Amino acid sequence: MSRVMVLAAGLWMGWSVVAFADDEDMIAQGKALVEEKCARCHAIGLEDKSPHEKAPPFRDVVEIYPSENLAEALAEGIVSGHPDMPVFKFDPPQIEAFLGYLNSLSEKP
Repeated sequence: MSRVMVLAAGLWMGWSVVAFADDEDMIAQGKALVEEKCARCHAIGLEDKSPHEKAPPFRDVVEIYPSENLAEALAEGIVSGHPDMPVFKFDPPQIEAFLGYLNSLSEKP
């Protein structure tokens, strides 16, 4: 019985490391996406200032809007209340990466 438990624990730990590496890669892809598409107007880090005065920092967006509420908007083409924001439509892997990065901004050390 103890061999089975040790084997199960080892497998679980191995999968956790793989999942963690995948999460880090996904977050890095999300960061690259927001740097390309969003950083022109939005603050995308933990302490930077938004270049556009009406564009909220992403660290605030993640606190106001739960990421599950943003997924559908990103898939359909997110539209904001101000006219100079372009409409962006993302595919599922981009949405996952975008939200992974956004969620990483709200993780407390």
